[in-house]
This record gives sequence, C-alpha cells and structure tokens, in this order.
Amino acid sequence: MPTTPPLRPAIYEKPSKDIAPMPRYQSFFPRTEIVFGPGLLERLHAYRGQKVGIVTDAFMARSGALARVKSYLTECEVLVFDEAIPEPPVDTVAKGARLLTDFCPDVVIALGGGSPIDAGKAILAIVRETVHGRKVPFVAIPTTSGTGSEVTSFAVISDPANGRKFPLISDELVPDVALLDPEFVRTAPASVTADTGMDVITHAIEAVVSTGASHFSDAFAEKSLELAFANLPKVFEDGDDLEARDAMHQSSCLAGLAFSAAGLGLNHGLAHTLGGRIHVIHGRVNAVLMPLVIAFNAENPEAAARYARIARRIGLDTPSTRAGVRALIRVIENLNIRFGIPSTLRGLGVDMDEFGRIRSEIAAAALVEPCTASNPRQPSLTELDELLARAGG
Repeated sequence: MPTTPPLRPAIYEKPSKDIAPMPRYQSFFPRTEIVFGPGLLERLHAYRGQKVGIVTDAFMARSGALARVKSYLTECEVLVFDEAIPEPPVDTVAKGARLLTDFCPDVVIALGGGSPIDAGKAILAIVRETVHGRKVPFVAIPTTSGTGSEVTSFAVISDPANGRKFPLISDELVPDVALLDPEFVRTAPASVTADTGMDVITHAIEAVVSTGASHFSDAFAEKSLELAFANLPKVFEDGDDLEARDAMHQSSCLAGLAFSAAGLGLNHGLAHTLGGRIHVIHGRVNAVLMPLVIAFNAENPEAAARYARIARRIGLDTPSTRAGVRALIRVIENLNIRFGIPSTLRGLGVDMDEFGRIRSEIAAAALVEPCTASNPRQPSLTELDELLARAGG
C-alpha cells in the first residue's frame, strides 16, 4: 500500500500573456449533491447498516459534533480517525489511510474545517486505490465557513520535513455529498469566523478575475461575494445569528464551486508558499495580501474592469473602473481593521529577520505555485519579491 497520496501536485503551463486567451471550449460540471435546510442530517440515514469511516479532528471528536453525526448513523459500524490537524501532513494521511483501508468502509465522512476534509480526501484517494470494483462514497460536513473544500477537487497537504505545502488536484477528490448545517459553525470563535470568512472572499474574488473564469463560475462567485460582504460582519459580531451563519456557509460553498471551475490566482499562490515556510494562518495571510494583489492585478485593464464589476455587485460607489478598484480595496482594508487583522506580516508576528533571509526563496516558489498560473497578470520574480517586501511591512 502506498504511504503517501497517489496524487501529484498539479503543474500548469504558465500563460504567456496577461489574461490568457480562453481555450477553445470550457465546461462547468458540479459533481456534489449539496444538502441544506432543516433536518439535513437525516440524509445520513441513507447509509443505515453500513460500515462508515469518519475523518475528523480531536476538537470535533470531543465537542459533541461527532456524537451528533453518529446519532444519525443508524445500525452502522463506525470507525473514527480523529487525528487530522491543520495542513494535514503526509504522515497523518498515511496513518489514516492504513486504518481505513483495513476497516474497508462502505462510505467515508469528513467532519470539520478544511483540514479534516482535505485529510479525508487524501485518505480516501488511497482507500479507493485498494478497493476495486466498488465506489466508496465521500460525504463532507464542513464546520467552518471558509475553504469550500466540501465541493472542490482540491486538497492542500503539507510536507513538514521539506517545509512546503502542495495542492492535490483531481476530480476524484470531489465529495459526493456536502451537508451544509449552520449549527456546526455556530460556536466558531469570532477570530476563526473572520479568518475563514476572509478566505471565502479571497476565493470568490480570485475566481472572478482568474484566466479560467466563465459566466457560470462568475454567477457562483458573485453571489458568494454578495452573501459574504453582507453577512460576515454580522456573524463576527454575533455568532448565534443562525440566518447569517447559514448565508456564510452557503457563500463558502458557492465560492468553492466557483474557484474549483475557474481557478485561483496570485493571492493563494503567495499564501500557500508563505504558509509552508512561516506558518501563518491561511485566511489571515490572504486578508493581508488581498489589497496588494488587487492593486497589482488592476494594472491589467481587463482585471481592473472585473474588480470594478465586483465593487458594483456588492453595492459600492463605482463611477469609474479606477474608482471601483479603489473602493473594493478600501472595503477589504476596512474589514481587516474591523476584524483586528493587521495590514502586514510584521503585524501577524512574523519574524522579519527570518522572513528577510528567505523572501527570495518564497518569491521563487510562489512564481511556480499552481494557483499563480491562473492569475490575470503574470508576475516576474522581481515583482513578487517587491510584493512580499510591501506585505512584510
């Protein structure tokens, strides 16, 4: 049995021009049954009497969330792997895969934020390699409104020994069912709500300006942004606002559908690379980078027009394209201030001496990071180094 996921980081050929020409044809194919509304956990009754593997983390296992899910798994034999941690390392994935392969589940459920769901994806990829002749369904139950991992073909795995994170990208990673229950998000602390919510906003904005964007992905991304800008401040102030929680949960899912089809961009290319080297919180570093990346990309006229379109869609004053870009940057900066997110890496507590030593390495890694390939303006190594210097503060 393989000890690491049988998938490789996606490698894209970098487009040679800003806003690369669209391919001859595109497709938009949502693969996940998305369940929302009252009583949605009753959907788990479909697995009555089966062998169910659950991938989660220690907090979910002791918080009552796991017990709530298990109460709907009537007459099921259940195996729980609760060792998922942020940016799941390859060793954790391998351990979970060994346990679940020996268990031979009929269905796998991932319960938690992006990390347990990403771990579940990678673990299941190995399990499916060893179980021939039958499909093992994958159910994702997100407990944060952030990654959209419950509907995407992406998983981010870490390799601590080599100080890096890498994305796995395969249609086989897309969950079959996503259960969007806002009750699971209700107790998320305000800081987690803000960090994950800014990740949602980053996903949706990058999907709109990505070189892979289409009218279909735009529809999901722009609706996601409407919901996020209207409801993220509400849930930050009042986590018990279940209507706003539900809106953010759906916003996260919509953004996931959008970027899974369209791709992401430089914001995530930098965030993934920084996260692998200096271990900053993903959503928070995305929030720090967003104003800088928007300003950089807006030097491209088509990208600027798309940013202005986003500004209009969320109700900002946009008498011109330039004004729309400025308004979008300003509203993001104001959200960061409201949520207590610093404007620089220094403010995040990054060791600036260490950052200075490895900045050129981070820039070089970000240049070839898969997400950067679909950015609307292709940066040079010098431009990336300058962006990182400004982000450092």
